[in-house]
Amino acid sequence: MLVGYSSSSEEEEGETETTQSEGFDQKWQKEDDGSDDLPPKKKIKTDEPASKKRLPLPGCLLTMFPDEMDPQTEDSSLHGGRVRSFKHERGNWATYVYFPYHPEDEFEEFLEELLSTARARGVGLTPQEEFHLSLSQTVVLRHHWIQPFIQSLKESLTHCRRFVCTAGRLKVYSNAERTRTFLGMEVSSGNTQLLDLVHIVDKTMTEFRLETFNEDPSFHVSLAWCVGDQMEKLKRCIQELQTLVERREDGPLLLRLDCSELRCRTGNKTFRFPLET
Repeated sequence: MLVGYSSSSEEEEGETETTQSEGFDQKWQKEDDGSDDLPPKKKIKTDEPASKKRLPLPGCLLTMFPDEMDPQTEDSSLHGGRVRSFKHERGNWATYVYFPYHPEDEFEEFLEELLSTARARGVGLTPQEEFHLSLSQTVVLRHHWIQPFIQSLKESLTHCRRFVCTAGRLKVYSNAERTRTFLGMEVSSGNTQLLDLVHIVDKTMTEFRLETFNEDPSFHVSLAWCVGDQMEKLKRCIQELQTLVERREDGPLLLRLDCSELRCRTGNKTFRFPLET
């Protein structure tokens, strides 16, 4: 589960400063004093200092190097009210490791039923844009660390084998800052294999002095979220929501994750690590 939001794509570090050289030009100028007997005199004349006005930069150059802080990236109204877990800065890449979950056909209908029931109980939830099972915290990775970080993960995962895990029980979560509340489905099988992978990922995190995963993780797939600390309100209707999971026509609904490819997302880049068969 993603304990601290992030989402973001940042650009590579780079700054430029444009200056215009200023100085004095010297030139020779002939002056005639009006005498027919004397040759024209040569005299050095110094111009006034050149104008200090700078020429405007082309628009294409201005967009190449954005300001250190983009006010829009910090505007929570542009992100559904979500608040960043860490300050957005150029060169800082939000990074996390996860397994993707690809919903089955009936999942969308089931999720809408959950959201409708929660809404009737006073909790307005927004469905996740994509679904995944987190195996790390969301950490800040500097741009020049990306390649060595990915290489370390790749080497550590070389002999890891693929497996299947399932999730079937609803649970309420929140991020560390209590700025968002989540409705998730907790993993019921595959925990041992997931823990083994977390230990491997944690070694890379430690190598780069980044925060490791929760000591006693509750592996889950986040289904929906809302702004603020709504844990108590959501917990009061969690049993009613769980009933929707268990009393379906075709039997209890289980999310099945084919854990065959671990992924790492850093900023707008996604790296894939296929596991052995």
